[in-house]
Amino acid sequence: MIATAGGVPAAPRERAGRTEILSRIAEYAAPLALVVLWVAFFIATPYFLTLDNIGDLLVASTILTVLALGQQFAITAGGIDLSVGANLPWAAALLGYLTTHGYSLPVGIAAAILGGLAVGVINGVLVGRFGMTDFVATLGMLSVLSGITLLLTHGNTAAVNSRFLQRLALDGVGPVRWFWLLALLAALAAAGIIFRTRIGTHLLATGGRLEAARDTGIAVNRIRLFAYAMSGLLCGIAGVMLVARNGGADPSLQTTYLLSSIAAVVLGGSSLAGGKASVLGTVCGAVLFTSLVNGFTILGISQYYQPVAVGAVLLLAAGISRFRK
Repeated sequence: MIATAGGVPAAPRERAGRTEILSRIAEYAAPLALVVLWVAFFIATPYFLTLDNIGDLLVASTILTVLALGQQFAITAGGIDLSVGANLPWAAALLGYLTTHGYSLPVGIAAAILGGLAVGVINGVLVGRFGMTDFVATLGMLSVLSGITLLLTHGNTAAVNSRFLQRLALDGVGPVRWFWLLALLAALAAAGIIFRTRIGTHLLATGGRLEAARDTGIAVNRIRLFAYAMSGLLCGIAGVMLVARNGGADPSLQTTYLLSSIAAVVLGGSSLAGGKASVLGTVCGAVLFTSLVNGFTILGISQYYQPVAVGAVLLLAAGISRFRK
């Protein structure tokens, strides 16, 4: 074995150097992958990097961005929220059902947001108070909520004709769309809570080492309840945005949004084990997945390849997370 002048073997030192490089790359995986993807689509088609397409792409990414920011709270606390695939159409269905049954739009929007929040609170109680594993609790909620949503809507899409929601989805201030501002506000609020508040510090500590956090006096059950409540709240907001963008509430299960929200968080720099968060990375991850769908559509690639691409990136994100410090 070759040794350095200081007596440290060269091979381990080289391996440590490679690990350090991989760690640095992994920290910025989402923005780097986004740049590479945009360059690839720009080479493949001149219609991708146009102002109109990028504007529409960013609007489309805002729903996933808000959803992924909610998932960020659950994952940072050392858990995962599988119920978002059903919570999203549940919140949208509440808005659609109430507005088509004579209730005002503000009531429908409030019900959608509070309905999403209620699901998050129930998840938090099941995980924090009753000690269920996050996977079992949120997977069970996914199934129960999906059935309730179908019963509420009879499996039919509820059209929501609202000038306000149409303007929310399509208009803005100059070139800046309202959806962008909503996503930006959600990102700033998430970053402020996680990195600038005491509860955010407790959130990171709980996800990092649960028992150590409990030993230091942190109310870990309340912290996990808060994490799932935030996930549900942001899911409710995303449900309102989904109705505004689509013009109606589709009650079907949103598994693509579920997988993409998890992948966006992990690819963005967070650890599936908890205790580490990156709001900017999560936003970049959400834009990346929306860019995949947008680019495939422009190139005329079959939609059946889209879940394959999402799954592949999810596996890639899980692999990259091994190299993060």
